Amino acid sequence: MPYDAETLVVGCGNILFKDDGFGPEVINALEDYFKDKEMPNDIMLIDAGTGATHFIFTLPNESWKKLIVVDVVEFDAEPGTLKLFSPYDMPRGAYENVHSWPVEEPLHDLAEKIEVIIVGCKPKEISAPEVDMGLSEPVKDAIPKAIEMILKEIGV
Repeated sequence: MPYDAETLVVGCGNILFKDDGFGPEVINALEDYFKDKEMPNDIMLIDAGTGATHFIFTLPNESWKKLIVVDVVEFDAEPGTLKLFSPYDMPRGAYENVHSWPVEEPLHDLAEKIEVIIVGCKPKEISAPEVDMGLSEPVKDAIPKAIEMILKEIGV
């Protein structure tokens, strides 16, 4: 499936590992939000799971103008805190998904061509390798604010 839109909102993470499922859960909530509202034609919502690094970020489309990544990010804050990050806020080698695949390098490369922002949520618990589905309360409670941030970024 080609990801042919001007703005992609990509939820990253693994729902099997507690708060790592934040990105996919936000995409699900955005899909629910747009069920009775018109979503702009040039926006695409993608639940990328853990495959974004290899299957999306490394296969850019010439139509892309903006990439909004939604994921958990470790930073100095209380669990559930949201922050907008630039890919350059994360040094190469410092931001990896739970499978130890570096995420920031393809984002740095993309940011040379298009606008890239990360809506990051401080996790309370990443359960990997133990399976523990469902977000912690502070991360779950952050979803409405994350949606507000994304809607602002896409101009809705």
